[in-house]
Amino acid sequence: MAEILLEIKKMSKSFGPIVALKDVDLTVSRGEIHGLIGENGSGKSTITSIAAGMQAATAGEMFFKGQPWKPDSMVHAQAKGISMILQEANTIPNCTVAENLFAGQEDRFSRFGLVNKREMNREADALLAKFGLEHIHGKDVINKYGFEDRKLVEIARAVTDETEILVVDETTTALSFEGREILYRIMHEMAEKGKAIIFISHDMDEILEQCTVLTVLRDGEIRGTLNREQMTAPGAVSEIRKLMVGRDIGDKFYRSDYDPSCSGEVVLSFEHVSTAQIKDFNLEIHAGEIVGLGGLSGCGMHEIGRLAFGIGDIDSGHVRLRGEDIKDSVDAVGKGIGYISKNRDQEAVILEGPIGVNIVQPSLRDLGKNIVIRPSEEKKMSREQIDLLAIKCTGENQWVNTLSGGNKQKVSFAKWIAKGSNVVIMDCPTRGVDIGVKQAMYQLITDMKHEGKAILMISEELAELIGMADRMIIMKDFRAVKEFTRSPELSETDIIEYMI
Repeated sequence: MAEILLEIKKMSKSFGPIVALKDVDLTVSRGEIHGLIGENGSGKSTITSIAAGMQAATAGEMFFKGQPWKPDSMVHAQAKGISMILQEANTIPNCTVAENLFAGQEDRFSRFGLVNKREMNREADALLAKFGLEHIHGKDVINKYGFEDRKLVEIARAVTDETEILVVDETTTALSFEGREILYRIMHEMAEKGKAIIFISHDMDEILEQCTVLTVLRDGEIRGTLNREQMTAPGAVSEIRKLMVGRDIGDKFYRSDYDPSCSGEVVLSFEHVSTAQIKDFNLEIHAGEIVGLGGLSGCGMHEIGRLAFGIGDIDSGHVRLRGEDIKDSVDAVGKGIGYISKNRDQEAVILEGPIGVNIVQPSLRDLGKNIVIRPSEEKKMSREQIDLLAIKCTGENQWVNTLSGGNKQKVSFAKWIAKGSNVVIMDCPTRGVDIGVKQAMYQLITDMKHEGKAILMISEELAELIGMADRMIIMKDFRAVKEFTRSPELSETDIIEYMI
């Protein structure tokens, strides 16, 4: 039997009237990659955030390496051996990469009160190289790098020689194929050294490939723990799903039809668009059409999504809605375009605000046609969307920062549905969303297509694009290199060669 590193006994956690955890017992042993899976709001992040010092439990006790464990902060927990990589961005803007890597450790590079920046940058570069991240430089301001590279910096910051347990909370949703491979390598190297990883993911294939133990949660309670043999047995996936949602949800996730037909009306168009990076990009999206945009990290697909919403400078060409140029994001909203950003917490929702305020925000001008906006109209709109999307909350006054990742994502959808947007740009729309919510979102996207909406779906998940798109555009080096049409014969193998 491997030595138990972390033991949790009868842990409970409440947020006012909301019970997040109920008498949870969990053990994590040396050499394990211990998966946690469950619907959004099931308690996965709550358990690990308590163990990693982000918050305190309401009841219960913890033991780390056989000793009582009650960390008073994440800094304290990391110094003692438990590090956590959060799902959302957790870097310090306007500081250098080196300053992010060594935040709180400046004394290491200080003498007579002065920080030796050159030494800090040099050590940062050495640390980044250790993780295979030579393309990131310690002296650069962190803002220079995209969401994925910033997440890789967080990984390098979290994994130290003292780390005994690494908590990976939905981190892979922010990473491309290459980034995921780096993280997987780190995880397995740690496990081989007798350390442990707690790995939270909604991706069933990823869980089954990477984990040696799996614990399933539902409604704040542990519903089962499976060893490697049980996880890979015939029928295991269906059983795990049933444990997660309390019912058999079947195997249908994506669209069941293979009909790529749509209206002949061109709604959104890119006409010879060039920027500092993108060269001569052309695309037409029709009413009632789902166009998928895919590729590896840095291919330019996320930039295309932002340009479609009027964000970013165009050197030449036009982005047009029904023949009219899109000037900026305010103009895009006014013209009926909605945008669900990949960077949800910073660009898609207002975390420090109520659900209702988030939902009605794009529609305020519509609600205020008579100058005065009636609170009853705002409340009606927000409640309709909460009911439509089954947002798990206490009501429209609950703040968004208290929601699980999946429910935050539902709020980002709800604001544009409420607005009645006829064009919706979705950048990684199911990132950090559980299996049951994914199923509901895919049905919602299918319904939007049938309603005649034009959808640009940007995704790093090929299975998602194959399952949902009428047409798929693959990008590489900021250019469109290949187009595929919806077909039951289309596979990931057909596509990957054009991405690499």
